[in-house]
Amino acid sequence: MPSSLSSFLHMIHVLSLLVLSCMIYSGCAQGPPSPGYYPSSKISPVSFNQGFKNLWGPQHQRIDQGSLTIWLDTSSGSGFKSLHSYKSGYFGAAIKLQPGYTAGVITSLYLSNNQDHPGNHDEIDIEFLGTTPDKPYVLQTNVYIRGSGDGNIIGREMRFHLWFDPTQDFHNYGILWKPAELIFFVDDVPVRRYPRKSEATYPSRPMYVYGSIWDASAWATEGGKYKADYKYQPFVGRYKNFRLQGCTSESSASCRPPSGSPSGFGSLSPQQFRAMQWVQNNYMVYNYCHDPRRDHNLIPEC
Repeated sequence: MPSSLSSFLHMIHVLSLLVLSCMIYSGCAQGPPSPGYYPSSKISPVSFNQGFKNLWGPQHQRIDQGSLTIWLDTSSGSGFKSLHSYKSGYFGAAIKLQPGYTAGVITSLYLSNNQDHPGNHDEIDIEFLGTTPDKPYVLQTNVYIRGSGDGNIIGREMRFHLWFDPTQDFHNYGILWKPAELIFFVDDVPVRRYPRKSEATYPSRPMYVYGSIWDASAWATEGGKYKADYKYQPFVGRYKNFRLQGCTSESSASCRPPSGSPSGFGSLSPQQFRAMQWVQNNYMVYNYCHDPRRDHNLIPEC
């Protein structure tokens, strides 16, 4: 084969790999417009031991200079829990995900009171749904209210792809839980706002903050089509720069959670709303309110 033809074919191969990388992680796409306000920068990070303790799988957890590594293999996953329960607040961490084959595996950061109210609990989720190497991670946000996640599954899922590769570096993910609204953030860009429309559709009882890595092969990746494959073990999740600021269960009635927007705005600013709309227009891949298979009598907030 002439060297010029060989060079040309090599260049085509490299370009095809670049295009595939862009398709998987939207690495060639422009990021979201600036939200103009960065709530995580207003809250000092804490080390793992300052805010959390191991909940299960202690042998699959390692702490190094305040950051945390947890992993899943055939013997166990691992989970952790905050030292305090909260009535409201901002809860976040910088998280780095594992590349390669991670189908069936969930890495998470969430609030829940399932230990206090078994069978009748509330929950606010950030979950990274593992994937196959040719497809991007899915970020699932979800809200369960008063047992809607216990047997009678009434999830309120919104799912997103990300405008970056979450396996290459740490990125900040956060939940702002206020008496009147929930806001999910990715690198301080709001991606979802869930307003309180009625008591029946909004979590209001105190919750702890949790994180975990576990095998959810039954449903995590494309509805369970792809399962965890332990020839790729261990599956690792890395967390650092934990942020916990809010009203604990012991706080006075006058306690207020931190703001997620500039002063003068009760909710998101117009600039933040524009950034959120951009994310939803370009990266949202599922909205439970738009799913014709769902019984909308069970999700009246839609």
